[in-house]
Amino acid sequence: MKKIITIIGARPQIIKAAAISRAIKNNFSDQIQEIIVHTGQHYDENMSSIFFDELGIPQPDFNLQVGSGSHGQQTARILEGVEKLIESEKPNGIIIYGDTNSTVAAALAAGKLHLPIFHIEAGLRSFNKAMPEEINRILSDHISTLLFCPTQTAIDNLKKEGFSLENNFKATIDKPHTYLCGDIMFDNSLHFSNISDQKASILEVEGLKNETFILVTIHRNANTDEATRLNAIFNALNYIQQVTNFTIVLPIHPRTKKMMELLLNDQNKNLVYSNPKFKIIPPAGFLDIIALEKNAELIITDSGGLQKEAYFFQKPCVILRPETEWVEIVQNGNAIVTDSDETRIVEAANKLLVKKDYTFPNLFGDGKASEFILEKIIETLS
Repeated sequence: MKKIITIIGARPQIIKAAAISRAIKNNFSDQIQEIIVHTGQHYDENMSSIFFDELGIPQPDFNLQVGSGSHGQQTARILEGVEKLIESEKPNGIIIYGDTNSTVAAALAAGKLHLPIFHIEAGLRSFNKAMPEEINRILSDHISTLLFCPTQTAIDNLKKEGFSLENNFKATIDKPHTYLCGDIMFDNSLHFSNISDQKASILEVEGLKNETFILVTIHRNANTDEATRLNAIFNALNYIQQVTNFTIVLPIHPRTKKMMELLLNDQNKNLVYSNPKFKIIPPAGFLDIIALEKNAELIITDSGGLQKEAYFFQKPCVILRPETEWVEIVQNGNAIVTDSDETRIVEAANKLLVKKDYTFPNLFGDGKASEFILEKIIETLS
C-alpha cells in the first residue's frame, strides 16, 4: 500500500481531486492510501467546503488554514505546513494540480525533502511571466518526477524546455517521465454531466429555464483590480446585453464583487445593478456551473477551467485574457482571445454568436486520465 498526499487549495483543484479520489475508491483502494491536504488558500465556505459535499470528495485529512496574504506570505505558510506533514506522515509521493501558490509551495516542500512529485496539468504555458501562475507552473514542472500533460501542446512545451519524452528509465527529479494523459477535467465533466441534469436547480431558482443567456465569470486580479480594465469589460457586457437582449449571468467571485463596488464607474453600476437582464448571483456549485455552461449561448470568462469546459459542452467562448494556455480551442475556432479590450470583446461575441460551423475534435483525451495517472504513479513507486 502506497501513501500519497494530495494537495488542494483552490476551487478548481478541489474539483480535479474528485476525479483522482473517485478512481482510487473504484479501482486502486487496495494499492493507494490517499491523504487529502487542504491548504486553505480558498477559505470562503461557498468557494470551498460546498464542493467537497457536492462532489462526494472525502473531507480533507488536514487543513492548513493559511488564508489570504501576499504571494510570499501565502506560499511560505503553505510550504511550512506541507513540510511538517511530509515529515510526520512519511508519504511515498505527493500529487499537485495546476499552477496556484498551493501547487508551487507543496512542490518546493516535497522536492527539498526528496519526495516524488506528481504534477497533474504539467506543461501548460501562457508565455507571460507577469502572471504568477506561469511562474508557479514552470517551477513545479522542473522539480517533478512525473509530468502528466493534458494536451499535445503541453507535451510540445516541455520538449522545447529540454524535457525528454523517453520514459525507458527510472523516473527521478533529475530525469522525470512525461506523459500525455488527457485532461482530468474531461473525466469530471463526463462523470458529472448527467448528475447535473438530475440535481442542479440553478436554472429554475434563477428563472433561467426558458431564458437565452450568456454566462460570464471574472476573477483574475489583472481584470478585477484595475478600474480601466474592469470598466472596459462591463462596458462591453452592457453593450452585448442591449444588442442581443440576452440575459447576462454572472456568478460572482467574492473578490470580484468587492472590486466591482469599489471600481465600477457610476454608469456601469447603474446599468449592472438596475438592469433585470443582468443576473449577479452567488458563487455556483460545480453541478450548477455545468448546468449554466450546458445551457448558455456563449461563455465569456478569464478562467482557464471554464475555457475548457465551454469546449467540453460545445459552447463558444470569449477569453478575457491576453493569452491562453488552451491554444487548441482558439486554433480550432471555438474561442477568441480578447483581453479586456472593449471593442475586441464585442466583436468576438458577435462573431461567435453568429458562427454556425463549429467542430469539436477530441483534443482532451478519452475521459480516463485519472486511471492512467494512478497506474503510472503505482508503477513508479513499485
